[in-house]
This record gives sequence, C-alpha cells and structure tokens, in this order.
Amino acid sequence: MDSRTVALIRTTFKAVAAEEGGSEKLARSFYAILFTDYPQVRDFFPAAMDAQRDRLLKAIVYALDRLEEPNKLLPFLAQLGRDHRKYGVQAEHYLAVATSLKTAVQVFAGTEMWTDEVDRAWDEGLKIIADTMIGAAEKETTPHVWTGTVIERREVLRDLTIVRLQLDQPMEYAAGQYVSVQIPSRPRMWRYLSPAVPADTDGEIEFHVRGVLGGWVSSAIVGQTAVGDQWLLGSPLGGLGVPRNIKRKMLMIGCGTGIAPLRAQLMAMAQRRANPKVHLFVGGHNPCDLYDLETLSDLAVANRWLTVTPVTEHDENPWWHVEPEGPHAPMPVLEPRITGQIGKVVASFGAWADRDVQIAGSPSMVQTTKFRLMAAGTLAKNIRHDPLF
Repeated sequence: MDSRTVALIRTTFKAVAAEEGGSEKLARSFYAILFTDYPQVRDFFPAAMDAQRDRLLKAIVYALDRLEEPNKLLPFLAQLGRDHRKYGVQAEHYLAVATSLKTAVQVFAGTEMWTDEVDRAWDEGLKIIADTMIGAAEKETTPHVWTGTVIERREVLRDLTIVRLQLDQPMEYAAGQYVSVQIPSRPRMWRYLSPAVPADTDGEIEFHVRGVLGGWVSSAIVGQTAVGDQWLLGSPLGGLGVPRNIKRKMLMIGCGTGIAPLRAQLMAMAQRRANPKVHLFVGGHNPCDLYDLETLSDLAVANRWLTVTPVTEHDENPWWHVEPEGPHAPMPVLEPRITGQIGKVVASFGAWADRDVQIAGSPSMVQTTKFRLMAAGTLAKNIRHDPLF
C-alpha cells in the first residue's frame, strides 16, 4: 500500500473520529449497519455491546497507525485471523464487516470528503486486512479452540484470584503472549488474559485475574470460578517475548496482574544457559498488591542476571487486608521497596539507553509509564507493550 493510500484512509478516519463523540457514533453506526444488512452475524457478538464497541475502535486505531509498517501489522492481523476461528467466522463474514465499516465511515465523512479516490483507498486497505486474516486462518492447523478444566482456584486477595486449568490438549505459545478466554457464565464474552507460566507439554496453564469494578468477566472469574468449570481458550496473540539470541539488557515493568506475562518470560529464560541482565520493577497501589514477590524472589535467587525492585504508591495496606498467619520467608535478593508512582520511579533512574523495555499492566499504567520513560530519554523504538484493547 503506497503512502498516498495510507494518508487518505487515515485522514478520513481521523476527520470522522475527531468530531465530538465521533468515535462512539461511528461504532454504533457500524454495528447498526452490520446487524441490519447481515443479521446472521449477530450471533457472533455478546448481548452487551459496550465493551465490544470500545475494543473495535481501539483495534481500528491500532491497525491504522501501522499501515506503513507491514512487518508489524501483518503478523498481528495473522494472529487475529487465527484467533477468530473460535467464533466460526468464514470469509463472507469478513466481507460483511469490511463493507459495513466502509459504509459507516462514508456516511459520517460526507459526500464532499468521500471521493472516488478515497473509496478505492478504503477498498484496498480493508482488502489487505481481510485477506491477511482469512489466509492465516485457512493455513492454521491448530485447534479452533481449546477446552480448559479448572483444577485449582486460589484467592490471593479479595479481588484477585489465581486459576489453573488443564487443557484438553497442550497449547504452544511464547511466554509473554496472551489468549482470549470464555467462561461458562459469560457466553460470547471473550476476554484477553496472559498466561503466568510458560507453555507446558502436559497442557496446564495458569492465569492471574483481578476483578475490575463493573467488569462482566473478570468479576465473574474472581467471584464464581469453581474447580471443574470448563473454559474455552482461543489461539495465542501478542508479540512480547525475549528471543534466545538477545544481547541487549532488559528492563521490565509490571503492575498488578500485569506481572503475569513478564513472570512467564522470566521462568522461560531461567531454563536457558545464558541471559542478558534483566531489571524488573513490579508495582502496585499497596504492599499487598505485590502478591507474587515470593516467586520473583526465588527466580532472583536462582538467576544472578535478574534484579527485582518492588514499587508501591502507598506504604500501608488497605484496612480490609489481613496478613496470612505464620512465618514469612525472607526475600533477601529483592531491592528495597520504593514508594511512588511506578512510571515516575523507573524514569528517575535515567533513560535506560542500554535496555530493551517491556511494560505490562492496565492501559493507563502502560501509557503513563511509556510517556515518562520517553520524557526521560528512552527511545520509543526500544519500548514494547501489547495492544491496549
């Protein structure tokens, strides 16, 4: 796709989205057109559409920002195509989505902006996206979905639960990737979770889940998950990971359950003969949010290349937290805990010019930390994180 085509697509979309409430109106219009003109696709979507609308817009923006970077965009689209097999999506469904999206943008752009050249540009862009996803799905030989049976549920905090599942067959994924999951009580509401352990040949997988206020799926997982429940899991997604031949040192920054993909990578690295130096900052609001320090301490004891620095915004735990009884094992290899906002704390160390950086956590935490690091001199090209949707 040439730069002129990319510019026409971006300009049209941004002109529509820039209007007051434009993004939300566009999403509502898209789904109205899709469900009216292609009613057969409605069954692929959940009854509650708010989260779905938000996710669609973020995915569109993510793709548009990378139209001139096919080496990044096409592998991501291929992953999405493989993942979308879990819905039973066929080639005609991609055509329905593309046609409806183009129609919605055209309606909001107006006849003055929507020229024949713009029309052709959108056709070309949407065709590349659809063809990439369809092609990847058709070539894939792994299961459309995996079934996982809950074999352990452990409540770590009142709003944080660790869930272990036994898959019906092993799943190959790179440590640091994430998967979509569907739980029995929330049909068609797929949510992304990062495995907290590397891929296991016996098919066990572990997730760390924090209940989000108002969250349909996360709250149900934390409050209702029981041993014996059966989940569905889609194909692995994401580009985080540490290649075996990496030479540069690493900086990892994780908050809350965002530590899961970083933890999985550290466990995978611990099985290698040699690794670069890694400095991990693990953060939370309160000390109790650093729920996995014992595991990280064990990793640091066994691996001299790993340094772990805890960071919390407050020194005290909330009133409702009760420390477990019994002796606590010392964690001598951890750096002293620092009080402060994690992005500000990490940026205060400097530009980390000799490091490749990974950030994992909530979208707001990732964005804030990334901006603080860039302000401190860290190059944007050295910072990686998963798409924020």
